[in-house]
Amino acid sequence: MNQLDQLKKYSTVVADTGNVELIKKFSTQDATTNPSLILNAIKLPKYKNLLLKSIEYAKKKNINLKETVSLASNKISVDIGTKILNFIPGRVSTEVDSRLSFNKNLCIFHAKEIIRMYEENGIKRNRILIKLASTWESIQAAKELEKENINCNLTLLFSFAQAKACAQSGVFLISPFVGRIYDWHINKYNLDSINIENDPGVKSVKKIFNFYKKYSYKTIIMAASFRNINQILELSGCDYLTISPTLLSELKSNFNKIDKKLNFTIKNKTYKNKITEEEFRFEHNEDIMATEKLSEGIRQFGYDQKKIEDIIIKNI
Repeated sequence: MNQLDQLKKYSTVVADTGNVELIKKFSTQDATTNPSLILNAIKLPKYKNLLLKSIEYAKKKNINLKETVSLASNKISVDIGTKILNFIPGRVSTEVDSRLSFNKNLCIFHAKEIIRMYEENGIKRNRILIKLASTWESIQAAKELEKENINCNLTLLFSFAQAKACAQSGVFLISPFVGRIYDWHINKYNLDSINIENDPGVKSVKKIFNFYKKYSYKTIIMAASFRNINQILELSGCDYLTISPTLLSELKSNFNKIDKKLNFTIKNKTYKNKITEEEFRFEHNEDIMATEKLSEGIRQFGYDQKKIEDIIIKNI
């Protein structure tokens, strides 16, 4: 049995791509998308028709250019997500514009717009995860959305403060980023590599995993952003793992035996020190890596969102 099939016995495996053909190839449970992946997808000729249909959909609403572009952008993400759902049994994650990450009300508005368009496509909301950056405002938006059975995936998660706030807000799923934490430490300390026992991204996920299980939080942990298969295998047993096609291929071609690394016994304890907004902001700010990587991630996704919008404008 190859390592990918072995891994599926311990964790739910998710394809980190917007490419339908690759999702079909690896037979994963779920799929995640983001502006960078959507941008790569709409550059492919086979998605040109979806792009044009999304623009026509938005133009029919008789709204101004800015709103038309925003609506068309959400629509293309929804339509690609709808295609993906034809080939997976589970959920697809669709991201709200990261430039709205500090505006709770706009995050809620766009999340509901995305859900409405999926439902217009005949997709029930229980097959969708709304992706939001793990800012305080977005976490509070997710808390409100969960009340309407709109499940959220809180992404760009780098600090323990973010993880605590998400769990205490009843967020459905979080995506702690392994590889980007690893990258930061490599660059910060001018290292060639870090051995897996000391990998700071892996250690961050393990800390969150143990905390969530100890206090019986229901929030799903989906480790993300891997740089090599050793990071993935070291987190076998994590609730979910979202993996790029390149690393999925490597796992599929490797037949070495793997073990379940993350195990837990539910403790049923209650964590009484609920984090306040002030504590969240201070604790997160104290983590230099997390502060830098969250800001950088929001900017990067924002840049790619702008590129998507430029393509839409060019085709209007």
